Amino acid sequence: MNDLFLKYMEKLGSIDNTLLFAVSIIPYFIFLFYLYKIKSINNFVKTGFCLTVLFVLITILVSIFTLNYFGKTLVEVDFLHGLAESFLTLSDFVILFGFIRLLNTLEVNNS
Repeated sequence: MNDLFLKYMEKLGSIDNTLLFAVSIIPYFIFLFYLYKIKSINNFVKTGFCLTVLFVLITILVSIFTLNYFGKTLVEVDFLHGLAESFLTLSDFVILFGFIRLLNTLEVNNS
């Protein structure tokens, strides 16, 4: 049983996931499309989720830069990896701020 699990995990680890990563943007854009149709969600939440797409774009660009300039992956260049991840932190903060504002505007029913 344990050997079968290890072989399965090895097989999963050998699969190139580049295409899956590229195609995963399609459901995210569908999510954004329907998110913008909901009028009760404020613009901070919507902007935060859009900033996540900016994070992905910046991460791809910085990854290409580190491969060409340093000859290393983005994970191996700490200051650029931190810079790219800071955009994810920014988008998460904007989403959190938007949901906090949304919760503060909701009417509380204590019945």
